[in-house]
Amino acid sequence: MRGKNYNLELVRMISFLFVIVIHITNFYCRSFRQITLPDYTFSLLLDAAARVSVPCFFMISGALLLGREEPLEKHAKRLLRFLTALVVWSLLYYIWNIFYDGRDYDLRQIWYVPTKAHLWYLYAMIPIYLVLPFFQILCRNMTMKLEKAFVILISAAVLINYLAGVAGGQLYYDIPIVGDRVYFFYVLIGYYLFKYRKHIRVSQTMAVLISIISLLITFGSSVWFTLSGNAHSDRMLAYSTPFMILTSVFFFLFMIRLSRSKYTPSEKARRVIDAFGKASFGIYLIHIFFLDIYRKFVPASAVPAWIAVPVLTVVIAGLSFGCIWLLHRFKWGRVIS
Repeated sequence: MRGKNYNLELVRMISFLFVIVIHITNFYCRSFRQITLPDYTFSLLLDAAARVSVPCFFMISGALLLGREEPLEKHAKRLLRFLTALVVWSLLYYIWNIFYDGRDYDLRQIWYVPTKAHLWYLYAMIPIYLVLPFFQILCRNMTMKLEKAFVILISAAVLINYLAGVAGGQLYYDIPIVGDRVYFFYVLIGYYLFKYRKHIRVSQTMAVLISIISLLITFGSSVWFTLSGNAHSDRMLAYSTPFMILTSVFFFLFMIRLSRSKYTPSEKARRVIDAFGKASFGIYLIHIFFLDIYRKFVPASAVPAWIAVPVLTVVIAGLSFGCIWLLHRFKWGRVIS
């Protein structure tokens, strides 16, 4: 059994914390007219920065899975795990919506509308896992020349889809392989970044600069759209925008090359990373319960963002980890989280 790559595990740990940050800062950003401008801009900057987490989750999947040769049965078990999690947590949030939030949900819509918005990630990953075994074969058998052409093709497809959307339209036919969404692009690009991480001719300093500059462009344009429209705008925070892609891709590249691509944590840090790594999927699934409770009783204007965001992130992450740790004491708990 191959040992863990702690560069990827560190990215995973940072990413699950950032996902919590996204949902907390969204609460503040969507209260644009009820909070001060400094609170809004602080929240928006953290929201934009934390957005690298979701692309990183997709890229981690690509880095870990696309280069493997696995039996079809293993793919079936992986797919079944996600389907089980989707069914169980959709039902839990359906009950939560009705009895806690007091809002109804038509279960007939479950094929295309998650019972809770953050469950969209499962809807995106399940189709990817369906085709993963075939792409493992594809990726393993490409020559380097074909790989370069493939990366150019999928990058162009994502850019064309984005430009078509900006123009208010959609391609008459989606480009095969990538489709009309950016998520599988991240899976594929994560595989190639990880495979060639030691050979990509971009220095660590340059990777950081590209990521930061792209982030600032995303943040600045979001502020401009918000102020000009007098309402919070998240159009530039979408994972398909070119600058969000650049921010995420070069952040990921920087992280997987830390310590010359062989990050080795201390024994204490390793235990922490391992513990949170095992719980990261469950934390993603459960953390919204705690955030919903906070949002119901505490308006965004009550606590400044610079206090609430870091404190809530730590508290919600801790509570979520504790719940998942308890769930993992049981076999059925490990199955659903």
